[in-house]
Order: sequence, then structure tokens, then C-alpha cells
Amino acid sequence: MIAANRPQGSMALKYHPPTGSIVTVDFDHGFKPPEMVKRRLAVVISTPIKERAGLCTIIPLSTSHPRKIMPYHYLLNIPFTLPKRWGNQPRWVKGDMIYSLGFHRIDLLSLGKDVNGKRRYQKSKINAADLSAIKACVRASLNL
Repeated sequence: MIAANRPQGSMALKYHPPTGSIVTVDFDHGFKPPEMVKRRLAVVISTPIKERAGLCTIIPLSTSHPRKIMPYHYLLNIPFTLPKRWGNQPRWVKGDMIYSLGFHRIDLLSLGKDVNGKRRYQKSKINAADLSAIKACVRASLNL
């Protein structure tokens, strides 16, 4: 099923991405500043929950340096190569901008097609230390 307002060739996810995955998220529609806006990278922080089928909790990433670094910010050096359109510069974790979103807003990182024409996706995840630091940012943002 192709969702409305998605880039051509983009498919809605049918499963929850693994925790620690870097995904792209569509904030183009239905969001206004100071909410997150535009398509951007994010880190999956939730695990699949049967009672929450179709939802995934993510933390957005930004290339913009925060005006003031707070306990809910973290500079993430993504330990694998991203698709060219995203570049490989470090990203700021926006731990105060927690979103639980429907799979229709989330895409895997596309690596194009293999020699047989099959779509390829980035399946690497961030390491446990980075994921732990991101979860600490979320706790700090909620005063937990």
C-alpha cells in the first residue's frame, strides 16, 4: 500500500523497525513549528508492543546545533554510512521531541537496488552506548 503524500516508490512499513534503527520520518504533513517539521532522520527507541500495533516511538535527529545544549541533547556520530542524500555529519538528538507515530510516516533508509533490481535498506543499528545515552536524554526531558 502506498501512502498519500509520500515520495514516489516509498512504501509504508508493515512492521516495527528494530530498536536503535535509524529511519526517516515524514513530518511534512500535519505538523507546525515548534513541532518537528520536514522529512528527517530519527532513532527508533521503542520495541514492538502487541497492543500498539502500527505505532513506533522515535526521537528526531537534526544537523542544527542547539542554541543552548541541554541534558536532553546528545551529539550522535552515526557509526555507519548513510545514503548519500543524508550525508554523514553528526546529528543532534532532540530528546525532548518524543513521537509515537504510525508506520505510514516511517521509512527505512533506502540504499537503492541490488544487481537483480531488489530494493536494499540500511539494517545497521546504533550501538548500545549511544542508545543508552539517547534514552537518558528522553528521561531528562521528562524529568524522570
